[in-house]
Amino acid sequence: MDFIAKNIAELSPSMTLAITSQAKALKKQGVDVLSFGAGEPDFDTPAHITAAAIEALNTGKTRYTESAGLLELREAIAAKLLVDNGLQYDPSQISVNCGAKHSCYNAIAACVNPGDEVIIPAPYWTSYPEMVKLVGGIPVVVETKVENDWKITPEEFEDAMSPMTKMIIINSPGNPTGSVYTKEELKALGEIATGEDILILSDEIYEKLVYGENQHVSIASISKEIFDNTITVNGFSKAYAMTGWRLGYTAAPKRIAEAIDTIQSHTTSNPTTFAQYGAIAALVGDQQIVADMRDEFDVRRQYMLSRLQAIKNITVVEPQGAFYFLVGIEPIGIKSVNFCEKLLSKGKVAAVPGVAFGAEYTIRFSYATGLDVINAGMDRFEEFCGQH
Repeated sequence: MDFIAKNIAELSPSMTLAITSQAKALKKQGVDVLSFGAGEPDFDTPAHITAAAIEALNTGKTRYTESAGLLELREAIAAKLLVDNGLQYDPSQISVNCGAKHSCYNAIAACVNPGDEVIIPAPYWTSYPEMVKLVGGIPVVVETKVENDWKITPEEFEDAMSPMTKMIIINSPGNPTGSVYTKEELKALGEIATGEDILILSDEIYEKLVYGENQHVSIASISKEIFDNTITVNGFSKAYAMTGWRLGYTAAPKRIAEAIDTIQSHTTSNPTTFAQYGAIAALVGDQQIVADMRDEFDVRRQYMLSRLQAIKNITVVEPQGAFYFLVGIEPIGIKSVNFCEKLLSKGKVAAVPGVAFGAEYTIRFSYATGLDVINAGMDRFEEFCGQH
Protein backbone atom coordinates (compact mmCIF):
# COMPACT_ATOMS: atom_id res chain seq x y z
CA MET A 1 0.00 0.00 0.00
CA ASP A 2 1.18 3.50 -0.84
CA PHE A 3 0.81 5.45 2.38
CA ILE A 4 1.61 8.87 0.86
CA ALA A 5 -1.40 11.02 0.00
CA LYS A 6 -1.76 11.66 -3.74
CA ASN A 7 -1.68 15.45 -3.44
CA ILE A 8 1.51 15.25 -1.36
CA ALA A 9 3.22 12.81 -3.71
CA GLU A 10 2.66 15.23 -6.58
CA LEU A 11 4.36 18.17 -4.83
CA SER A 12 7.83 19.33 -5.82
CA PRO A 13 10.32 20.04 -3.00
CA SER A 14 11.51 23.63 -2.62
CA MET A 15 14.45 24.00 -5.01
CA THR A 16 15.62 27.20 -3.32
CA LEU A 17 16.01 25.42 0.02
CA ALA A 18 17.64 22.44 -1.71
CA ILE A 19 20.25 24.63 -3.43
CA THR A 20 21.04 26.43 -0.17
CA SER A 21 21.41 23.11 1.68
CA GLN A 22 23.68 21.75 -1.05
CA ALA A 23 25.91 24.81 -0.90
CA LYS A 24 26.12 24.57 2.90
CA ALA A 25 27.04 20.89 2.69
CA LEU A 26 29.86 21.62 0.24
CA LYS A 27 31.16 24.43 2.45
CA LYS A 28 31.18 22.04 5.39
CA GLN A 29 33.39 19.73 3.33
CA GLY A 30 35.82 22.60 2.85
CA VAL A 31 34.79 23.52 -0.72
CA ASP A 32 35.06 27.23 -1.46
CA VAL A 33 31.46 27.75 -2.60
CA LEU A 34 29.95 31.20 -3.05
CA SER A 35 26.21 30.93 -2.48
CA PHE A 36 23.60 33.22 -4.02
CA GLY A 37 20.66 30.95 -3.29
CA ALA A 38 19.25 32.06 0.03
CA GLY A 39 16.27 34.38 0.16
CA GLU A 40 17.14 35.89 3.51
CA PRO A 41 18.98 38.98 4.71
CA ASP A 42 22.53 38.33 5.88
CA PHE A 43 22.10 40.84 8.73
CA ASP A 44 21.54 39.85 12.34
CA THR A 45 18.10 40.50 13.80
CA PRO A 46 18.25 43.98 15.39
CA ALA A 47 19.27 43.82 19.05
CA HIS A 48 16.14 45.48 20.48
CA ILE A 49 13.96 42.83 18.82
CA THR A 50 16.05 39.98 20.20
CA ALA A 51 16.05 41.64 23.63
CA ALA A 52 12.25 41.79 23.67
CA ALA A 53 12.00 38.06 22.97
CA ILE A 54 14.60 37.28 25.64
CA GLU A 55 12.69 39.38 28.15
CA ALA A 56 9.51 37.51 27.24
CA LEU A 57 11.28 34.22 27.92
CA ASN A 58 12.74 35.45 31.19
CA THR A 59 9.37 36.68 32.43
CA GLY A 60 7.46 33.50 31.65
CA LYS A 61 5.65 34.63 28.53
CA THR A 62 5.76 31.14 27.08
CA ARG A 63 2.15 29.97 27.21
CA TYR A 64 -0.50 29.75 24.51
CA THR A 65 -1.87 32.96 23.04
CA GLU A 66 -5.06 33.41 21.07
CA SER A 67 -4.86 31.32 17.91
CA ALA A 68 -4.69 34.51 15.81
CA GLY A 69 -1.85 35.85 17.93
CA LEU A 70 -1.44 38.34 20.76
CA LEU A 71 -3.99 41.14 20.65
CA GLU A 72 -1.20 43.62 21.37
CA LEU A 73 0.68 42.43 18.27
CA ARG A 74 -2.42 42.47 16.07
CA GLU A 75 -3.12 46.02 17.25
CA ALA A 76 0.43 47.00 16.32
CA ILE A 77 0.01 45.38 12.89
CA ALA A 78 -3.29 47.21 12.37
CA ALA A 79 -1.57 50.51 13.21
CA LYS A 80 1.28 49.69 10.83
CA LEU A 81 -1.11 48.83 7.99
CA LEU A 82 -2.98 52.09 8.49
CA VAL A 83 0.10 54.31 8.61
CA ASP A 84 2.27 52.55 6.02
CA ASN A 85 -0.30 51.19 3.62
CA GLY A 86 -3.51 53.19 4.03
CA LEU A 87 -5.39 50.04 5.06
CA GLN A 88 -7.90 50.12 7.90
CA TYR A 89 -8.25 46.68 9.49
CA ASP A 90 -9.68 45.80 12.86
CA PRO A 91 -7.36 43.50 14.87
CA SER A 92 -10.04 40.81 14.53
CA GLN A 93 -9.31 40.77 10.78
CA ILE A 94 -5.63 40.03 11.35
CA SER A 95 -4.09 36.63 11.94
CA VAL A 96 -0.45 36.19 12.95
CA ASN A 97 1.03 33.06 11.41
CA CYS A 98 4.23 31.02 11.42
CA GLY A 99 5.91 32.98 8.64
CA ALA A 100 4.47 34.70 5.56
CA LYS A 101 4.75 31.36 3.74
CA HIS A 102 2.33 29.95 6.30
CA SER A 103 0.16 33.04 5.84
CA CYS A 104 -0.08 32.42 2.09
CA TYR A 105 -0.95 28.79 2.64
CA ASN A 106 -3.60 29.59 5.25
CA ALA A 107 -5.21 32.10 2.89
CA ILE A 108 -5.26 29.63 0.01
CA ALA A 109 -6.55 26.81 2.22
CA ALA A 110 -9.32 29.05 3.57
CA CYS A 111 -10.62 30.04 0.14
CA VAL A 112 -9.70 27.55 -2.59
CA ASN A 113 -11.83 24.46 -3.16
CA PRO A 114 -10.74 21.37 -5.09
CA GLY A 115 -11.04 22.23 -8.78
CA ASP A 116 -10.87 26.00 -8.26
CA GLU A 117 -8.34 27.78 -10.45
CA VAL A 118 -5.73 30.21 -9.14
CA ILE A 119 -3.97 32.52 -11.60
CA ILE A 120 -0.24 32.79 -10.91
CA PRO A 121 1.95 35.11 -13.01
CA ALA A 122 5.31 33.56 -13.91
CA PRO A 123 8.08 33.91 -12.96
CA TYR A 124 6.57 33.14 -9.57
CA TRP A 125 7.74 32.35 -6.06
CA THR A 126 8.28 28.62 -6.16
CA SER A 127 5.78 27.72 -3.41
CA TYR A 128 2.63 29.31 -4.87
CA PRO A 129 1.67 26.52 -7.31
CA GLU A 130 2.50 23.81 -4.78
CA MET A 131 0.28 25.43 -2.15
CA VAL A 132 -2.59 25.57 -4.62
CA LYS A 133 -2.10 21.91 -5.55
CA LEU A 134 -1.88 20.96 -1.89
CA VAL A 135 -5.50 22.04 -1.31
CA GLY A 136 -6.72 20.48 -4.55
CA GLY A 137 -6.78 23.70 -6.56
CA ILE A 138 -5.48 24.13 -10.09
CA PRO A 139 -2.59 26.56 -10.68
CA VAL A 140 -3.07 28.52 -13.91
CA VAL A 141 0.38 29.83 -14.74
CA VAL A 142 0.55 32.93 -16.94
CA GLU A 143 3.94 33.52 -18.56
CA THR A 144 4.73 37.22 -18.38
CA LYS A 145 7.07 39.04 -20.73
CA VAL A 146 10.47 40.50 -19.98
CA GLU A 147 9.51 43.63 -21.95
CA ASN A 148 6.74 44.18 -19.35
CA ASP A 149 9.28 43.81 -16.54
CA TRP A 150 7.84 40.36 -15.80
CA LYS A 151 4.46 41.82 -14.73
CA ILE A 152 1.08 40.42 -15.74
CA THR A 153 -1.00 42.73 -17.92
CA PRO A 154 -4.78 43.19 -17.74
CA GLU A 155 -5.08 41.45 -21.12
CA GLU A 156 -3.08 38.44 -19.92
CA PHE A 157 -5.20 38.30 -16.76
CA GLU A 158 -8.45 38.31 -18.74
CA ASP A 159 -7.19 35.68 -21.18
CA ALA A 160 -6.31 33.35 -18.28
CA MET A 161 -9.70 33.61 -16.56
CA SER A 162 -12.37 30.92 -16.67
CA PRO A 163 -15.62 30.27 -14.78
CA MET A 164 -13.49 28.27 -12.30
CA THR A 165 -11.13 31.14 -11.45
CA LYS A 166 -11.22 31.79 -7.70
CA MET A 167 -8.07 33.79 -7.01
CA ILE A 168 -5.12 35.67 -8.50
CA ILE A 169 -1.80 35.95 -6.66
CA ILE A 170 0.05 39.27 -6.93
CA ASN A 171 3.56 39.51 -5.48
CA SER A 172 4.96 43.06 -5.43
CA PRO A 173 7.85 43.59 -4.98
CA GLY A 174 8.33 40.21 -6.60
CA ASN A 175 10.46 37.16 -6.03
CA PRO A 176 12.38 36.19 -8.20
CA THR A 177 12.12 39.19 -10.54
CA GLY A 178 12.31 42.22 -8.26
CA SER A 179 9.40 43.72 -10.21
CA VAL A 180 7.29 46.41 -8.57
CA TYR A 181 3.75 47.10 -9.82
CA THR A 182 2.68 50.73 -10.10
CA LYS A 183 -0.56 52.00 -8.63
CA GLU A 184 -2.05 52.27 -12.11
CA GLU A 185 -1.11 48.69 -12.96
CA LEU A 186 -2.57 47.39 -9.70
CA LYS A 187 -5.75 49.42 -10.20
CA ALA A 188 -6.32 47.88 -13.61
CA LEU A 189 -5.81 44.34 -12.29
CA GLY A 190 -7.89 45.01 -9.19
CA GLU A 191 -10.84 46.34 -11.15
CA ILE A 192 -10.86 43.25 -13.35
CA ALA A 193 -10.71 40.99 -10.30
CA THR A 194 -13.55 42.73 -8.50
CA GLY A 195 -15.64 42.85 -11.65
CA GLU A 196 -15.33 39.08 -11.99
CA ASP A 197 -15.57 38.40 -8.22
CA ILE A 198 -12.04 36.98 -8.10
CA LEU A 199 -10.09 37.10 -4.85
CA ILE A 200 -6.71 38.80 -4.78
CA LEU A 201 -3.92 37.35 -2.65
CA SER A 202 -1.43 40.21 -2.31
CA ASP A 203 1.95 39.01 -1.05
CA GLU A 204 3.79 42.12 0.15
CA ILE A 205 6.62 40.56 2.16
CA TYR A 206 9.28 42.66 0.33
CA GLU A 207 7.44 45.98 0.69
CA LYS A 208 10.28 47.67 2.61
CA LEU A 209 12.84 46.76 -0.06
CA VAL A 210 12.00 49.13 -2.92
CA TYR A 211 14.64 51.20 -4.69
CA GLY A 212 15.04 54.41 -6.64
CA GLU A 213 11.87 56.30 -7.49
CA ASN A 214 9.69 53.22 -7.18
CA GLN A 215 7.06 53.06 -4.46
CA HIS A 216 5.26 50.14 -2.90
CA VAL A 217 1.46 50.30 -3.15
CA SER A 218 -0.89 47.92 -1.37
CA ILE A 219 -3.52 46.95 -3.91
CA ALA A 220 -6.22 46.89 -1.20
CA SER A 221 -5.67 50.63 -0.62
CA ILE A 222 -6.88 51.59 -4.10
CA SER A 223 -10.64 51.28 -3.54
CA LYS A 224 -13.19 49.83 -1.14
CA GLU A 225 -14.25 47.29 -3.76
CA ILE A 226 -10.68 46.01 -4.16
CA PHE A 227 -10.15 46.12 -0.39
CA ASP A 228 -13.17 43.85 0.10
CA ASN A 229 -11.75 41.33 -2.39
CA THR A 230 -8.16 41.25 -1.11
CA ILE A 231 -6.17 39.20 1.39
CA THR A 232 -3.00 41.11 2.29
CA VAL A 233 0.00 39.03 3.37
CA ASN A 234 3.12 40.41 5.01
CA GLY A 235 5.60 39.49 7.71
CA PHE A 236 8.83 40.20 9.53
CA SER A 237 11.39 38.00 7.77
CA LYS A 238 12.73 40.35 5.11
CA ALA A 239 12.31 43.84 6.57
CA TYR A 240 13.62 43.00 10.04
CA ALA A 241 16.03 40.11 9.25
CA MET A 242 13.80 37.71 11.20
CA THR A 243 13.63 34.76 8.79
CA GLY A 244 14.11 32.07 11.43
CA TRP A 245 11.57 33.62 13.78
CA ARG A 246 8.76 32.43 11.47
CA LEU A 247 6.26 35.25 11.84
CA GLY A 248 3.93 36.52 9.14
CA TYR A 249 0.38 37.76 9.04
CA THR A 250 -2.78 38.02 6.97
CA ALA A 251 -5.24 40.90 6.93
CA ALA A 252 -8.53 39.99 5.29
CA PRO A 253 -12.28 40.51 5.12
CA LYS A 254 -13.86 39.35 8.37
CA ARG A 255 -15.30 36.06 7.11
CA ILE A 256 -11.99 35.02 5.54
CA ALA A 257 -10.09 36.11 8.64
CA GLU A 258 -12.32 33.89 10.76
CA ALA A 259 -11.69 30.94 8.43
CA ILE A 260 -7.93 31.48 8.62
CA ASP A 261 -8.17 31.63 12.41
CA THR A 262 -10.11 28.34 12.44
CA ILE A 263 -7.45 26.64 10.30
CA GLN A 264 -4.70 27.87 12.58
CA SER A 265 -6.55 26.79 15.73
CA HIS A 266 -6.41 23.21 14.45
CA THR A 267 -2.84 23.26 13.10
CA THR A 268 -0.29 25.38 14.98
CA SER A 269 -2.63 26.52 17.82
CA ASN A 270 -0.85 29.88 17.73
CA PRO A 271 2.42 31.41 16.52
CA THR A 272 5.35 31.09 18.94
CA THR A 273 4.55 33.26 21.94
CA PHE A 274 7.90 34.79 22.86
CA ALA A 275 8.68 35.49 19.19
CA GLN A 276 5.54 37.62 19.02
CA TYR A 277 6.97 39.97 21.63
CA GLY A 278 9.97 40.42 19.36
CA ALA A 279 7.58 41.29 16.52
CA ILE A 280 5.90 43.94 18.65
CA ALA A 281 9.30 45.49 19.33
CA ALA A 282 10.04 45.41 15.59
CA LEU A 283 6.90 47.37 14.75
CA VAL A 284 6.96 49.95 17.54
CA GLY A 285 10.73 50.46 17.60
CA ASP A 286 12.99 52.74 15.55
CA GLN A 287 12.51 52.01 11.83
CA GLN A 288 15.82 53.57 10.79
CA ILE A 289 17.48 50.16 10.90
CA VAL A 290 15.09 48.98 8.17
CA ALA A 291 16.08 51.93 6.00
CA ASP A 292 19.76 51.25 6.65
CA MET A 293 19.42 47.63 5.53
CA ARG A 294 17.54 48.71 2.42
CA ASP A 295 20.28 51.22 1.57
CA GLU A 296 22.92 48.50 1.89
CA PHE A 297 20.90 46.20 -0.35
CA ASP A 298 20.67 49.01 -2.89
CA VAL A 299 24.44 49.41 -2.96
CA ARG A 300 24.78 45.70 -3.65
CA ARG A 301 22.01 45.83 -6.26
CA GLN A 302 23.67 48.58 -8.23
CA TYR A 303 27.09 46.95 -8.08
CA MET A 304 25.77 43.53 -9.11
CA LEU A 305 23.77 45.12 -11.96
CA SER A 306 26.91 46.76 -13.34
CA ARG A 307 28.75 43.44 -13.21
CA LEU A 308 25.96 41.43 -14.83
CA GLN A 309 25.44 43.97 -17.60
CA ALA A 310 29.08 43.54 -18.58
CA ILE A 311 28.84 39.75 -18.99
CA LYS A 312 28.31 38.37 -22.48
CA ASN A 313 25.74 35.70 -23.36
CA ILE A 314 23.26 36.63 -20.64
CA THR A 315 20.42 39.12 -20.25
CA VAL A 316 19.30 40.97 -17.16
CA VAL A 317 16.43 43.29 -16.18
CA GLU A 318 17.14 45.79 -13.42
CA PRO A 319 15.16 44.75 -10.31
CA GLN A 320 13.19 47.53 -8.61
CA GLY A 321 12.62 45.73 -5.31
CA ALA A 322 13.39 42.67 -3.15
CA PHE A 323 16.99 41.34 -3.36
CA TYR A 324 17.18 39.15 -6.44
CA PHE A 325 18.35 39.22 -10.04
CA LEU A 326 16.62 36.97 -12.56
CA VAL A 327 19.29 36.40 -15.19
CA GLY A 328 18.41 35.19 -18.69
CA ILE A 329 20.66 32.38 -19.94
CA GLU A 330 18.83 31.51 -23.17
CA PRO A 331 21.72 32.74 -25.38
CA ILE A 332 23.90 30.04 -23.79
CA GLY A 333 21.34 27.38 -24.68
CA ILE A 334 21.56 25.29 -21.50
CA LYS A 335 18.49 24.55 -19.39
CA SER A 336 18.51 26.06 -15.92
CA VAL A 337 19.04 22.92 -13.79
CA ASN A 338 21.93 21.73 -15.94
CA PHE A 339 23.36 25.24 -16.01
CA CYS A 340 23.27 25.59 -12.21
CA GLU A 341 24.75 22.13 -11.69
CA LYS A 342 27.69 23.02 -13.94
CA LEU A 343 28.05 26.45 -12.35
CA LEU A 344 28.25 24.84 -8.93
CA SER A 345 30.59 21.99 -9.88
CA LYS A 346 32.96 23.98 -12.10
CA GLY A 347 32.57 27.56 -10.94
CA LYS A 348 31.79 26.86 -7.27
CA VAL A 349 28.89 29.32 -7.44
CA ALA A 350 25.41 28.37 -6.19
CA ALA A 351 22.37 29.91 -7.90
CA VAL A 352 18.76 28.74 -8.22
CA PRO A 353 17.50 27.29 -11.52
CA GLY A 354 14.76 29.37 -13.10
CA VAL A 355 12.61 26.31 -13.74
CA ALA A 356 11.75 26.50 -10.02
CA PHE A 357 10.04 29.81 -10.77
CA GLY A 358 8.37 28.76 -14.01
CA ALA A 359 11.05 30.41 -16.17
CA GLU A 360 13.25 27.71 -17.70
CA TYR A 361 16.06 29.67 -19.33
CA THR A 362 16.82 31.86 -16.31
CA ILE A 363 18.66 31.58 -13.02
CA ARG A 364 18.18 33.56 -9.82
CA PHE A 365 20.94 35.28 -7.88
CA SER A 366 20.25 36.68 -4.42
CA TYR A 367 22.25 39.73 -3.41
CA ALA A 368 21.46 39.24 0.28
CA THR A 369 25.16 38.69 0.83
CA GLY A 370 28.26 40.82 1.25
CA LEU A 371 29.93 42.83 -1.49
CA ASP A 372 33.06 40.70 -1.20
CA VAL A 373 31.06 37.57 -2.00
CA ILE A 374 29.24 39.36 -4.82
CA ASN A 375 32.52 40.55 -6.32
CA ALA A 376 34.16 37.13 -6.19
CA GLY A 377 31.00 35.40 -7.35
CA MET A 378 30.60 37.67 -10.36
CA ASP A 379 34.24 37.06 -11.29
CA ARG A 380 33.58 33.32 -11.33
CA PHE A 381 30.24 33.68 -13.11
CA GLU A 382 31.76 35.88 -15.82
CA GLU A 383 34.54 33.34 -16.37
CA PHE A 384 32.00 30.50 -16.52
CA CYS A 385 29.79 32.33 -19.05
CA GLY A 386 32.84 33.16 -21.14
CA GLN A 387 33.48 29.42 -21.55
CA HIS A 388 30.02 28.79 -23.06
